[in-house]
Amino acid sequence: MDCPFCFINKNKDFLFENDFAFAILDNFPVSDGHTLIIPKRHAKTFFDLTQDEIAAIYQLSLKVKQYIDEKYHPDGFNVGFNCGEKAGQTVMHCHMHIIPRYEGDCDNPRGGIRKILTKPKTIY
Repeated sequence: MDCPFCFINKNKDFLFENDFAFAILDNFPVSDGHTLIIPKRHAKTFFDLTQDEIAAIYQLSLKVKQYIDEKYHPDGFNVGFNCGEKAGQTVMHCHMHIIPRYEGDCDNPRGGIRKILTKPKTIY
């Protein structure tokens, strides 16, 4: 398998780890401290995870937040999953992004990720 996250899982160089997931700094960070939490089992999206994997990712997210708070002192966070190519997923192995946000990192953060769509589609 050519999955880069499965390869990383074999190397065991993690910020944090538990039985079902691990955390690493993103190789292409959006901001200082941008971290990924990745299930050890190869699963394509969040919707393919087991309850144990979801609980493990949540547990690590709390540790990652504390680590980022202590090391980088951000003013906020964006947290999420990209599920599928049309949602921006480029590595087809589920991973959670924890993206620290800082005062002044954009002109107006109001609306958060809602601003990623330039042509929102409304379906009734």
